[in-house]
Amino acid sequence: MDIDTQKIDETVLGLLYLTLHDGVRAWKSFDWDAMNRLDENGFIENPVGKAKSVVLTEKGLRDSQRLFKKLFGKSPAWFESQ
Repeated sequence: MDIDTQKIDETVLGLLYLTLHDGVRAWKSFDWDAMNRLDENGFIENPVGKAKSVVLTEKGLRDSQRLFKKLFGKSPAWFESQ
């Protein structure tokens, strides 16, 4: 099976928003390859090291919030039907 790494990276970036703390830090307990791609694309800084969290860049913080809402937020229509 071919894997769409862009979808994986978007999901990981969205989930980083879920673990956000100290304003711009997020727990880095995700796949190393995905974390390296997010670093290469400028969403996070230096995922390699002893720290258990990474720093999201301005771009990463903005996109992680957008992706979290897109991937995991409930639509207003869903609320109306409940």
